[in-house]
Amino acid sequence: MSGPVGYRWHLRRVMAERGMFATSELVPRLAERGVRLSREQVYRLVTGVPQRLSLQTLAALCDILDCAPGDLVEPYRPTRTPPPRKATPAGPPPAPRRARVAPPPPEQG
Repeated sequence: MSGPVGYRWHLRRVMAERGMFATSELVPRLAERGVRLSREQVYRLVTGVPQRLSLQTLAALCDILDCAPGDLVEPYRPTRTPPPRKATPAGPPPAPRRARVAPPPPEQG
């Protein structure tokens, strides 16, 4: 079965499990491993879901956090759920009612 594959990004959770709560803590640790990112780039990396990520950055994050890539990236296959069905009352459907067209009200003037 083929189809779209999504992923969940768990960097913030893994950081918290390791006692790292400030994104600024990552900047010098990444730099020590040759990954130069600005504070803003690291903030977006931690708080958002990256569209692209170099393997060098992923390897540095895994080294810093002592984890495997699978701890940071969780692939999943989205499931299509059918729209919820409206509840149908028990018994036969209601009978249609004939509409009555009334003449327009008389003009006052």
